[in-house]
Amino acid sequence: MLLFIGFVLVMSCVCFSRFGSMVVTAQNSLAASESRGKQIYIRGTSPSGKSVLAYFGDSSLELPGSSMPCANCHGLDGHGKPEGGVTPTNLAWDALTKPYGVSHPNGRRHPPYTERAMELAITRGIDPGGNKLLSVMPRYTLSVEDMADLMAYLKLVGKDFDPGITEGKIVLGTAGPTKGPLADMSQASRAVTTAFFDELNSQGGIYNRRFEVKFIETAETPAATRAAMDRWLSDDEIFAFSGIVIAGSEKDLLPLMAERGIPLIGPLTLYPETGGQLNRQVFYLLSGIEGQARAFVEFAASKAELKNQSIAVVFNQGERSSSVLQAINEQSKKDGFATPRAFDYLAGQFDPAFTVRQLKAANCNLVFFLSGGKDALSFMAEAAKIDWYPSTFVVGASSEIFGAPFGFSEKIFLSFPTSPADQSPEGVREFSALAEKYKLPKQHLATQISAFSSAKILAEAIRRVGKDLSREKLIQALEGLYQYQTGLTPAITYGPNRRIGAIGAYIIKVDLKEKQFLPAGGWISVN
Repeated sequence: MLLFIGFVLVMSCVCFSRFGSMVVTAQNSLAASESRGKQIYIRGTSPSGKSVLAYFGDSSLELPGSSMPCANCHGLDGHGKPEGGVTPTNLAWDALTKPYGVSHPNGRRHPPYTERAMELAITRGIDPGGNKLLSVMPRYTLSVEDMADLMAYLKLVGKDFDPGITEGKIVLGTAGPTKGPLADMSQASRAVTTAFFDELNSQGGIYNRRFEVKFIETAETPAATRAAMDRWLSDDEIFAFSGIVIAGSEKDLLPLMAERGIPLIGPLTLYPETGGQLNRQVFYLLSGIEGQARAFVEFAASKAELKNQSIAVVFNQGERSSSVLQAINEQSKKDGFATPRAFDYLAGQFDPAFTVRQLKAANCNLVFFLSGGKDALSFMAEAAKIDWYPSTFVVGASSEIFGAPFGFSEKIFLSFPTSPADQSPEGVREFSALAEKYKLPKQHLATQISAFSSAKILAEAIRRVGKDLSREKLIQALEGLYQYQTGLTPAITYGPNRRIGAIGAYIIKVDLKEKQFLPAGGWISVN
């Protein structure tokens, strides 16, 4: 079997390398108004945030436009499919504007559409001949600006081919640093992603399309990475990204994926976006720190010796710790714990003796330590001096944790989003064969498993879409994955409101005497 794998990134030493120069050519780019109109057509929502309303049936039932977007009936290509005895109008602009007019299967005839006539059809349900459209065709209200954007896109329906895809090729991207502490991890992810799609190419690709994988070198800072990526995507074409290393630049890069409409599968980060507005383009593989912390609260609630304990959360001040604290608070309330006590400190100014006195005085015998192994070890060393050994969940610890005082043996808990139990014989054979054939690196096995699984999920979604591939159809196919087996991770499930494939973790306890990790239980789901 493969070695036990954990999804560990060193967040405290993120460094970004210089962005490489490339000569590329642009094709198939939508203008800004066309891109906004595409969102209205496909999702029934306005990029501006203004309301789009649909009035349905003879009673003019008011519904949000998102419940009845144009694409639901007319399709992404505008042609539509007959359903329930109703044949949607072909919205291809050249079909609507035929100089001799349009005839429909039900006998309805009318002159060619103009922009004004199309607006009347959308808002009043009347065709250019003055005929009333069927009541199954909603009437919409939207702002003047949104109508102009929708009209701009309607002229492209059926001709809008997403960047990075042709009849014979799909261009994919992966990205990461080539210098600094994450460079080797980035190289491992790049090697696996490239090998996976090279192997698919050797088998004929998917639906006679072969894959080209382009690597984008990230820049020295998150802001510079976003600016450089934005420039690069303006010049080159990428259909989707897979397995990119984005640690430290999540808040800069992920919004760019939404703005550009580019699907991203399996970004390597400890902090998947779980709050706020859903980023439709981004599909995470496994839970990050927030999900793993939630899993530990769930685990503690199931243990008689832990469920009645008072919880303390110790962390250095920072935005990321705050989001994990919020997740712990929410899960604690759900599982019947009292509100956890929060103890924060400035990075580099941790006072272990003071913290131990505070926590013991507050009778907090279940401690979440969010600041990594070094401070956690100093905390446990001080606690041991007064013979106090609270159960301690440590985030981001490695083998250094074996240096903790023996009194904490099997009282230190770690979490991992995957384990050897997830690895099927077929999955191991598939990955091992790829590793041997393409001489993959021996290091960063967890990163390689993540990149491999992300590529496999992307390929599966492309197969499910079929020959008529688009980014929107790819997103819909990904949203339809349910309990998909990668062979190396927990089963992956996505949905319209779910973007983390496996939400939960395995809880591991630390045996300090034998210096080994022991399973404390099975998979803890926090769906």
